[in-house]
Amino acid sequence: MEQVYEFLKKCGTYFIATMEGDQPRVRPFGTVDIFENKLYIQTGKVKNVSKQIKANPKIEMCAMAEGKWIRVEAVAIADNRIEAEQHMLDAYPSLKDRYTAGDGNNEVLYLKDVTATISSFTDAPKVIKF
Repeated sequence: MEQVYEFLKKCGTYFIATMEGDQPRVRPFGTVDIFENKLYIQTGKVKNVSKQIKANPKIEMCAMAEGKWIRVEAVAIADNRIEAEQHMLDAYPSLKDRYTAGDGNNEVLYLKDVTATISSFTDAPKVIKF
């Protein structure tokens, strides 16, 4: 999990894919955090991505850095605890002008059943599961 976290942090921006009916939807994300030994992402409950994850919690993420790329398959599970929301906000202070822990909009999700693959054109793929 630490390797996946470090890779995504290094990228800064990653792309997350969800489904809306039978149509894939992809958008950039920038939050990733570890809280209570789980990998978390953050969004707003009013956003379409939140609604899509509620309808189908299976997501995929992709990012590239330094000639390598990562693909992450996971199930995103909402964590409505104030502590989890606050931990993310503390990791990303720039979010505090838009979100507050417990505001009803801030949403943190942890990833479970994760399969991450780090690939490059020169090395064999490295698969990480947690």
